[in-house]
This record gives sequence, structure tokens and C-alpha cells, in this order.
Amino acid sequence: VRRGWIGGGAGSLRGRGSGRNNLFLSALARLSTDASDYSEVLPDSFPSAAAEPLPEFQLEPEDAFIVKNRPVQLRCRASPATQIYFKCNGEWVNQNDHVTRESLDQITGLVVREVDISVSRTQVEELFGLEDYWCQCVAWSSAGTTKSRRAYVRIAYLRKNFEQEPLGREVRLEQEVLLQCRPPEGIPPAEVDWLKNEETIDPALDSNFLVTVDHDLIIKQARLSDTANYTCVARNVVAKRRSSTATLIVYVSGGWSSWTEWSECNAKCGRGWQRRTRSCTNPAPLNGGAFCEGPPFQRITCTTLCPVDGGWTEWAKWSACGTECTHWRSRECQAPPPRNGGRHCVGNMMESKNCTEGLCSRSEWGSLEPGAGLAVYAGLVGALLLCGVLLLCVGVLAYRRSCRHLRSDITDSSSALTAAFHPSNYKPPRQDNPHLLHPSAPPDLTATAGSFRGPLFSLQQSAVDGHHKIPMTTSPLLDPLPSLKIKVYNSSTLSSLELPGDGSSADGEILSLKAVGAGPRPDPRDTHGYTLPRDPGNSASATLGCLGGRLSVPSTGVSLLVPPGAIPQGKFYEMYLIINKWEKTTSPSEGSQTALGPVVSCGPSGMLLSRPVVLTLPHCAQLDSPDWTLTLKTQNHQGDWEEVLTAGEESFSSPCYLQIEEQSCHVLMEQLGTYGLAGRSAPPRAACKRLQLALFAPRAPCLSLDYSLRIYCTQDTPHALKEVLELERSLGGVLLEDPKPLLFKDSYHNLRLSIHDIPHSHWRSKLLAKYQEIPFYHIWSGSQRPLHCAFSLERGSLAVSQLTCKICVRQVEGEGQIFQLRTDIQETLPPHSPLPSGDTCVPSSQVGPYAFRLPASIRHKICASLDAPSARGCDWRLLAHSLGFDRYLNYFATKPSPTGVLLDLWEACHQGDADLVSLATALEEMGKSEVLVVMTTEGDC
Repeated sequence: VRRGWIGGGAGSLRGRGSGRNNLFLSALARLSTDASDYSEVLPDSFPSAAAEPLPEFQLEPEDAFIVKNRPVQLRCRASPATQIYFKCNGEWVNQNDHVTRESLDQITGLVVREVDISVSRTQVEELFGLEDYWCQCVAWSSAGTTKSRRAYVRIAYLRKNFEQEPLGREVRLEQEVLLQCRPPEGIPPAEVDWLKNEETIDPALDSNFLVTVDHDLIIKQARLSDTANYTCVARNVVAKRRSSTATLIVYVSGGWSSWTEWSECNAKCGRGWQRRTRSCTNPAPLNGGAFCEGPPFQRITCTTLCPVDGGWTEWAKWSACGTECTHWRSRECQAPPPRNGGRHCVGNMMESKNCTEGLCSRSEWGSLEPGAGLAVYAGLVGALLLCGVLLLCVGVLAYRRSCRHLRSDITDSSSALTAAFHPSNYKPPRQDNPHLLHPSAPPDLTATAGSFRGPLFSLQQSAVDGHHKIPMTTSPLLDPLPSLKIKVYNSSTLSSLELPGDGSSADGEILSLKAVGAGPRPDPRDTHGYTLPRDPGNSASATLGCLGGRLSVPSTGVSLLVPPGAIPQGKFYEMYLIINKWEKTTSPSEGSQTALGPVVSCGPSGMLLSRPVVLTLPHCAQLDSPDWTLTLKTQNHQGDWEEVLTAGEESFSSPCYLQIEEQSCHVLMEQLGTYGLAGRSAPPRAACKRLQLALFAPRAPCLSLDYSLRIYCTQDTPHALKEVLELERSLGGVLLEDPKPLLFKDSYHNLRLSIHDIPHSHWRSKLLAKYQEIPFYHIWSGSQRPLHCAFSLERGSLAVSQLTCKICVRQVEGEGQIFQLRTDIQETLPPHSPLPSGDTCVPSSQVGPYAFRLPASIRHKICASLDAPSARGCDWRLLAHSLGFDRYLNYFATKPSPTGVLLDLWEACHQGDADLVSLATALEEMGKSEVLVVMTTEGDC
């Protein structure tokens, strides 16, 4: 409503510019003539009293919403104030619409004036245009005027229909659940509550519930008690709306209990069966869960041995006739013998009878009288008793003597046993003997590298299991150490060839292992009392605070972005970023997995982070087709690798977010440590990893008849090629041409290398076989040191300098590459570096705002515009979709500022080409023109 300030007989003032001021002064002159009528309207224009201070507002008008047709009251209070009037949308409100109250401040004695006005729905609706209806107070004193803040008056409403209502679902136990809700459009924006069976859900009381900034309800792990009806309730000052009820059913699929023991065979004799059972009670199916698959019982056949009763054999022949005029015969219960509980034979085993048929004469014993026979038997019994007593005494004496010897033996044995554990006679091996194997010191691999001819075996494995030895090849394909043997293959023979090497090129890894000695290997992530060895070419460090920064290892693609606010205010940390050396113990791959890039340590590991940092790791996975299962791993303090996250299997409990790009991956994490990326083929297709083949030759002119070519097979990452270049630089080698790419497939086929088209009139190959091979697993595991193969050639005379040949490298039944070599070996070859020149110009550390391409002011305005959920979905979720960061939005939804985390990830992904064009394009597609204007005026877009 556009109304004049002065009404009544004087009329209304509707002038503009200077005309309004003239009318206002004339009105003041007219009002001064009638002080009785207008003394309360305007202050005296020409005060004669002492100067007063400017009015100071004690109460300013507040924003208000018109609900239905009820007008709102705006109020302001100022002191000292001779007059206060409201101005709405640039026009003075009629004085008759003001309700004025005047009082005196008891402390200061100044006049306090308070004014109310009423704003109706009609006044607000009459305002046409895009502006909101606003009002402000203007207070006068003799010193001048003071304006209050603007108070906006809006018509409150709340639509009836939800933009998105929750949908009922059936989920399994412990599954993550997402119930979505988009409240109706309204002014002011509606607040959202979730009801579970008509009771309000409070995430502070139940940590299993989480309400995102988009008003979605997340149940982290569904419980049986979460089976309920869920309703989304939206409310503001106008009304309260309820969404349709979504029924969530948490079901439990049945599980079998353990099998019972097998029952006894049901047949007591012969063939029968046994039975065992199980029940679908572990757990029992609930809420429509699937019943257990499979039979509830199993039955197998059994055979019980039948009992066999014993049977007598035939009687044996009669014995010779004895002195008693009798002879004997016997039989045995063996036809058949009793088995399986059968009955024993019934009857006598022996039988006797008179063998003379009464013709045998009786002896003198038979002529004795009955009394004499009894006396003889009594004497025999007495003699037997006497003999028993004598034997008992002899036995007692022998037992006592043996006990005395036993005690002495036990004493001697115990003393000997005690002495055996006494360390007085133990002499440890001399520490200065380099040939002794110490249990905590690795063996010197260079001591026998030139003389050993047979297969090597793992010492630890042979100590545990001598029958299952794992051969380890001594081929120079696996290690650049000199004078090793390489396995070569021919159609008819199998031989070995000694490849020459420079013995002075000490292997850095082996030397570092020797230097460790017998002491335990310190934890690379432990920053207390131990300083990590930092190779300047493979590490970066800086002191960072709350302003953040970026650590980058030059020419490797490895970086760590620490966004502003990640480190708490007032704290500073000496942060580092280190690429670990290639060792078998530091490889994250196991089983069929392959290491896809360098292993990186960042720290200090114990520091507390307020928001995620971004670790960038290059990888060599070929991502043209979804054939990979990628896993991020971390190394614990014991040196063991643990799985952190598998891409595509994220859940609410996942501690990281993994952004996979064609050449590198970016890890959003809040815990520093040692990390590596591993992968395996996703069935049924086989994955491919990118390799690089680099051909090297001696740099100096060749003064001998022998000439050697070395071909390295490395992962297609900047760090791997950098390591090979540094190794060859120490050996005096030079790269002949740019490395060639090769896709290596997970097919269990080796990499085969061969040399062809040698001018045999001037050159001869020392390779006795047709080709050489690098084993598949040595390449696929990704845990080996730089793998290489050497071709030794011999020229006919020193006058021969031109060499032309062709070297073929291919995976058996796979892809391959061909090197066409034309060189003059007498010319000094120039150094050739295939590393990108742009990366070498990037400083290793950047601190503060200079580390970020996006200015802080633009960042804050983008976050303020996109963090709040939009009814049309034009918020941070659409930004994540436009930037390609929408693989798992729940990770960002749990952050206080989802947009800020997305911008941190954008900074890490575009550190090499971080102009603001890509971000501005995404905002333009979203329709965020106001943010785009800010970027155009303040940024470099």
C-alpha cells in the first residue's frame, strides 16, 4: 500500500525528490502554527534547547507473517525521540495509522517513544512486483534522525501436497533404510518431524535414526522393533500437513540350525539307514521372510555287522597214552569264531578217556590207604605255602632296592633338567659375522646372487613345511640385481642364461634392508619418537593450520588436500606425505587382487580432523568397462592390511568416500595413515590393468663387442615410471623412446618378450632360446620391484656401429607392442624424460589460501546458496550430479556443509586445471544465476 505520510485537512504528500522535501517543510511550517493540534506529530524544526543525542532504537520491528486474514503488528521504540513514524516500501504511513505511547526513562530522563502499526493482508497483496513488503521506523530528535532495520511482512502459506512422500518397504534385518520426504512448498519453509507409530522420532535419543538436511530419515541398521508405520509431518505458522503413512516391515529370512547327531542304524543286522535333522530356527523366519532353502533332514545308508555264533572245529587226534592210562584230545571254537557279539561255543574244549580199555596196571599210589593219601596231599600244600612266603620276602627286598635307585635317578634328572634351562653355558652367535642368519635381520641377497643355479625357496616356508616348497625364480625379470639367472624357453630345450649387470649399482632397497639390522621395524605411521625417512623425490611436508593447504609429491600424481577448517583453530601440525618403497611387505594385494598404484603414508596419524581431507592416488586400472572390484586398504600398526572400503558397497558406516576417475582416485577421509588401492576382476569378465613398456640402452659410446638392451614393464602411473628412470640413471642407461602402453589382462598368461630381425652378418644374439617370459603373477600382483628383461647382443667387430632390430612384447593370447630400433651405438645418446613437464612445476607444498583455486568468499556464497534443501531439488544434490560426485549421496548428507565437502573434492579433482569454468558451467545449468554473477565479478571465470 503506498500511502502518504500526512492526512486530514492538510492532505497527503506524494511528491518525489526535492518536491517532497519542499512539501515536507511547508507542512512543518503549517503544523507549527497550531501546536495544540500537532504538538505530538512532528519535532520542532528549530530547537532552542540544548543538543540531544541521536535517537537510539531500543526495539526494532521484526519480520512477520500474515496468517490467513489476521493482520500483524509492527512495533518500534526509541529514545530520545520526539517523533517516530513508519515508512513502508519507501512511502510514509499515514499518521492516523500509528498508535503512539510516550514515557520517560527514569534513569536517563530522556523521552522514550513507542509506536505500533498494523499491516493487513490487503496491503501486502496490493504490492505488485518481485519485492517483498517491508517497513522500517524513522525516529527524530533535535540531533537528527535514525532509521531502524527493515522488517519484512510476508503472507504465510503451506501447500497441501507433499513434493515427495515416503514409500513403504520390506527390508531385511540390519539393512540400511532410506525414507524420503520433501515437504510442501510454504512460507516460512516447513519444519519436518518423523512419526513412528504416531510417536515423534528423536535421533538424539536413538542413535540408530538420522534425519538428513533434506529431511530424509535414515535407519542405519534395521531392527525388528523398527517394523512400524512412518509418517512425515510438515508444519509452519499456517498449518500442519501429514504425508501418507509408509509401512516399513523388517523381515528375517530363516536360517538352519546345526545338524543333529546321526541316529543309530535302524537295522540291527545288515543294511539300514541313519537320519539327522535340522530346523529353520536360526533364526526363524519373521514378517514374511523367506523360509530356509534345502531339506530339513538327511538320510544315509548304513550297514550293521550281523552277530556270528561260534562253532567247534573237528576234534584233534588223541594224544599218546600217559602214565595215568589216559589220553586227551581238544577242539577250538573257530569254525567260525564268534564275531559281532555272537554266542560262544557251548561244550568242552578237551576230552579224555582210558587208553588201555582197563588193561593198564595201577600204580603204588593207588594202593595207599585213604588216610595215607590225605597226609601226602597235606604235605604238598604246606610245601607250596612255604615257597610262596620265601618268594614274597625276596620280592619286597628287591622292590626297596629299586626304589632307592629310582630316587637317585629322579634327583639327577631334575637337576639336569634345571641345568638345561640355565643360560650360563649359552653363547650367542657373533654379531659381526655377516654370514649368520639372524631371525630379525634379512639375508644378504647379493652374497650368492652370482653363483646360485638352482631354484630358490622361501626360508620361512621351508622351516614350517618342508614338503610344500614354493619356488622363487632367480630370473633378472624379477630383480635388477647383477649376475642373476633368467629362465628361457625353447621348443626342445630348457636352459638358463647369465645376464651381465653392473655390480656397482647397489640396490637401494637391499641396502636399506641391511641397514635395519636386528632391531624391530618401526611402524611407519608412528610419529612418536621416530622420524620417517623422507626421500625428497618421494615425499612432501609442511606445517599446516586452520587455513589448510596442499601437499604434492612432484611428478607422481600423489597429493593431499587439507581444506580450510579441517585442522582446529589454533592448532598446527607438521604434516607429511610419503610414497613407500616397493616391498612385498608393503603391498596391499592378496590372493587374486592386484596393487593398482603406489602405497602412500600421510600423517601424523593421530591428529584430529574437523572435516574430511582428500588424498589423491594414481592408479593403472582400465575402467572402460565395469570389470573391476576396487578396494581401498589401510595398514595397521602391526603391518597387516585391512579393508576400508569397497567401491559400490558403501553404507552409512563407511568411513571414507572413494571418487574413481580414469587415471586416479580421490579419497575423502578423516583418519590419516598408510593407504593403497587394490582391485580384482569382477566375474564373469576379466579386468585389464595399464602397463608401460620402456626400452633402455647404455648412454656412453660402446667400446666393447657386447651390447645390452633392457626393457622394463611397470604400472602406468607417474611414480612407477619415475622410479625406473631413477634406477636407470644410476646404471648409466638412457630411454630410447617414449614408453609404450600395454593392456595386461587377468588371464593367467605370461608376458613374452622376443627380439627379431637382427642383421646376423654383423650381430649375434646371446639368447639361446626363442623368447623370454615374465610370470603372470609377478606382473598382476603389482608388489614386485620394477620388472625388466635384458637382451645381450654381440657385434662382429668394433667397426660395426649401426644396430637395427625389432623387439616384440606381448601377453600370451593377449595384446602386444613392437619396438623398432635404429641406433648408432657409438653416439652418445641424449637423456630422454617422458614425465609431463607441467607436473614438475607444481610446488610440493602450498599453505593457506594460495593452495586453493576457489576464493573463500565465493565458496561461502555457494555453500550458503546450496546447503539448504530446495523444494525443486536445485541444491547440493544437483551440484553433485553435475560434477559427477553422486555415486553415494548419503556420505555428503551427513556432513554439516555438504556443498563444502563437494567443493573440496572438486579442488582435488581439478588441481592441475582448476579454472572455474567447469564449476561455473555446473552452476549455470542449475540456474544459480546469483552465484554465477558473484563468480564472474570476484573470481577468474
